[in-house]
Amino acid sequence: MAVFKIAQRLHDLVFSTLNRLAGRWFLGLASRLVFSSVLLMYFINSARTKVGSDFPDVLIPGSGAYMQILPTVAAAHDYDIDTIPFLPYGLMVHLGTYAEFLLPVMILIGLFTRAASLGMLGFIAVMTYVDIAFHGVGAETIGAFFDRIQDSAISDQRLLWSLPLIYLVLHGAGTISLDRLFGRKTG
Repeated sequence: MAVFKIAQRLHDLVFSTLNRLAGRWFLGLASRLVFSSVLLMYFINSARTKVGSDFPDVLIPGSGAYMQILPTVAAAHDYDIDTIPFLPYGLMVHLGTYAEFLLPVMILIGLFTRAASLGMLGFIAVMTYVDIAFHGVGAETIGAFFDRIQDSAISDQRLLWSLPLIYLVLHGAGTISLDRLFGRKTG
């Protein structure tokens, strides 16, 4: 019994010290950096394929955006984006394109982090739906939870993408963030 109590005290001492050292700064910063190091450039590069390269076209989703986000709608309109109704389709494409640019950057710098992370979770959910419903990906790409294959592009990868975002939604960006600098609640 004495050995068990010593082991329990040692355990409590080690992990309470780690908890105290990490404080409020570590997990928020780590979640933002993990998400950003894995996905920031992925989303920025994806968004860049949806807009033009020169001003003002860099601010306006083009035909590529419609073909990527709503391929069946674009095909039904013979890829003439001027004939696609703004509501709801144009609005979806505009919001999706701007979200793909802005939300990952906001997460990285810790600005309105909870809202940006919640928006990014919604974006990933919509992106997943579009990939399955409109891009016709196969079962091996979709995968399944609790299967033996650990690297399906949708169920496994996007679940891992979501974990740091869920943390940020629930706990905020942490003390090393613009949210903290501007006096926003960080946790």
